[in-house]
Amino acid sequence: MSTRSQEAGAPVRVGIIGGGLMGREMASVFGRWFALDNFPVRVELHAVCDLQPALLEWFRQVPTVRLLTTDHRELLGSDRVDVVYVAVPHHLHQAVYLDVLRAGKDLLAEKPFGIDRDAAVAVRDEARRLGRFVRVSSEFPFLPGAQRAYELARSGQLGRLLGVKAAFLHSSDLDPRKPINWKRQTKYCGSAGVMNDLGLHVTHLPLRLGWKPASVYAQLQKIYLSRPDGKGGFSACDTWDNAALHTTATIGGEAVPMTLEMKRMAPTETNTWTFEVLGTDRGVRFSTKEPKTLWCYRRDQEQWWERTDLGFQTPFKTITGAIFEPGFPDLLMQMWAAYLAERAGLLGERFGCATMEEAVASHAISEAALRSHASGGVAAPAG
Repeated sequence: MSTRSQEAGAPVRVGIIGGGLMGREMASVFGRWFALDNFPVRVELHAVCDLQPALLEWFRQVPTVRLLTTDHRELLGSDRVDVVYVAVPHHLHQAVYLDVLRAGKDLLAEKPFGIDRDAAVAVRDEARRLGRFVRVSSEFPFLPGAQRAYELARSGQLGRLLGVKAAFLHSSDLDPRKPINWKRQTKYCGSAGVMNDLGLHVTHLPLRLGWKPASVYAQLQKIYLSRPDGKGGFSACDTWDNAALHTTATIGGEAVPMTLEMKRMAPTETNTWTFEVLGTDRGVRFSTKEPKTLWCYRRDQEQWWERTDLGFQTPFKTITGAIFEPGFPDLLMQMWAAYLAERAGLLGERFGCATMEEAVASHAISEAALRSHASGGVAAPAG
């Protein structure tokens, strides 16, 4: 995949397709880009597209925005847009992503990168053919604790690995009175359901470490089969709510159990991302439930867990003091910094955004989980 450089001093101009929750969060990132310390790439939000004019009105307060439109093709036709971020429902990913690529733009795509593996492969192959730079949004690995856990996991210091656990847990769907939305309908979200919605967040670090499951045994749950439609009636709610995948990955030449969980119905969990690796000599555990805390296991004459308080030790330095802790907007900024640094050939040894290949592999895991659940047995991911 080729990288690109801007003219000296010229900003990378971004267009956003999908001006909802994540589109506005991304706009806020660019608004405080100056907080990055001596970052070599400038960025400006130039254009925004959304089908709802009321959502577009919010972006009028962004000084650099020159184009607001309800037609994404108008945005893609602008020669003042270099990179496009797209946040639309999963069933639209393939068509819109292909439009972006064929318009000669680079892409930061939202997960799951297509409604299924076939869609992800089609986009990946077209991006390769056209030589466009494409990465996929997954921000949680940019937390200092996640970075430290990743570095320790790949250090070779853990001994023989005994087990890996990764999870992303919500309690957002516990209330049966919550109105239905597109993420709870297969025709929009995809047959993988919660695995499409949360899966890449969970698989990003294991796949980056080369820990690709060879087999999957899945336990999937649908809890509420209908939800209020907002019009006085009910609509079918046919996506999977919870997924627990018991997988096996070959790590260091040995078969290692790896559990991957994605749940919308996990009591007491608001937005919890976790990653844990245990070995015979050492181990590491990090959870956003304790965002400043890194737990490390050691074995000597005795065994114990060590707790380390973390500050603002992000991959890309900012003006923020090291004693403070990062929040969600900071993670988005770090992810964008990684994207733009890699695009410019300046990432170096830093952790990069999720790749197209990792997104395709995540889909393959989800599809194996669907086959496993249907058969009651073990399934192998494609590829």
